[in-house]
Amino acid sequence: MTKPVNETHLGRRSVLAGLAGSMGVAALPTAAAQALPAKGSPTRRHPSNWPTLEPYGLADTRKDLWPREDNSFVLPLELRPRDKELGRIWMRDTYVNCFVVNGHPLYVATGTTRVPGLTAAAPWNDGLFVWTARSLHGPWRLADTTGIRPGAERGKVWSPEFVGENRPGRTVVAPWQEYWYDDEFGKRGEVWAPELHHYRGKWYLVACMGDHSRKVGSFLLVSEGGVAGPYRLVEGNLDKPFGDSFIGGPSFIKPGAYHHIDGSLYTEGADAWLVLHNHVYAKFREDMEDIVPTTNLPAFQQTPYKPEPYLEGAYVFKHGGKYYLLHAAWDRTSANADGSTRHAYDPPGTGRTQYQYDAVVAVADRFEGPYSERWTAGVGAGHNNFFKDRDGGLWATFFRNPAHGYWADPSRADDAAVAGVVRMEWTGPKGNRLYVRRQS
Repeated sequence: MTKPVNETHLGRRSVLAGLAGSMGVAALPTAAAQALPAKGSPTRRHPSNWPTLEPYGLADTRKDLWPREDNSFVLPLELRPRDKELGRIWMRDTYVNCFVVNGHPLYVATGTTRVPGLTAAAPWNDGLFVWTARSLHGPWRLADTTGIRPGAERGKVWSPEFVGENRPGRTVVAPWQEYWYDDEFGKRGEVWAPELHHYRGKWYLVACMGDHSRKVGSFLLVSEGGVAGPYRLVEGNLDKPFGDSFIGGPSFIKPGAYHHIDGSLYTEGADAWLVLHNHVYAKFREDMEDIVPTTNLPAFQQTPYKPEPYLEGAYVFKHGGKYYLLHAAWDRTSANADGSTRHAYDPPGTGRTQYQYDAVVAVADRFEGPYSERWTAGVGAGHNNFFKDRDGGLWATFFRNPAHGYWADPSRADDAAVAGVVRMEWTGPKGNRLYVRRQS
């Protein structure tokens, strides 16, 4: 029997007793991690909500909302041969979760990675890697794929390279997901923003073919074995990504090729939903092979900014009986009339400069909404997910966007594009807000 940790909490003593014989001594956490409280159980007194910034749409930049040494750390993920020179994993769109599998917690991590020789995960990369651990602090090991592909790179669970594994009635890589070539970019086709879920006894990977692919959008893989796979594509993605096609993305994307990106999976009880970019969702069929409906997807009831900027990385998390809808938004700086600096989730415009890629959150009583006004939950923590550890402690992921703004500064390059996690705090059933754990 398998349940996500956000439904079932295990006592630390029982977990350690069950793992002692099979895991051995875990690696010691970093000094920053040791400074974090060992327990994640809520306290009797909840912290207070910060006053809402006015007008709606201003970005909160207080240092309390930054991942810091006292509330966060970078996961010590096992290195691949390609990572030796950098000394760590280069990662965007970091995803971490914890599931109870056969009575024991299992942590999983994945994200968008790049190939040697490229400075970004485009115009192509070589697939999806997965790491697992019994503790959030590690040791984190690459998923053991050696029994599936002997001699291949360990930990790689899916890639356009696996097109040769297609068989009648079993598709691993669809034609629209294969690598292709043109005179402008050369080799093309990247996969990004993966999430790994254990649901009803099976492992599911939802991910997105990126801007340089033949078709851009989200898809679902299901494992025919364990967490390492082998994975195959579900029926609903044999011809295209999920949802409708529309005009979007960079100018080099051909009309009709762009679909909803940044797919996310939300499960509750026996039901599962797909959450997509542009704030739409759909329920999965019972067999998880497709969504219903497949086009004209319903939209969440939200309280948009005015004007609404470009948002991405939609994710739903339930806590305290409430639904939290996450988005990634760029905090852009501009000048106020008095010469002071304005920080806001504004659309691009003259005099506006990208500063931080933030996590903004809204709360609702129902999955579909209506959702409250958004607030800044984490500075520089955009395109993330929330999760609970084995003790019920709240966490978020972050990666420090290296493309623009604060973390694009060359002096900070060594600390950007990381697999980071930061403790969160809940302001209780009256406040109903989630923030990065604040100093004050």
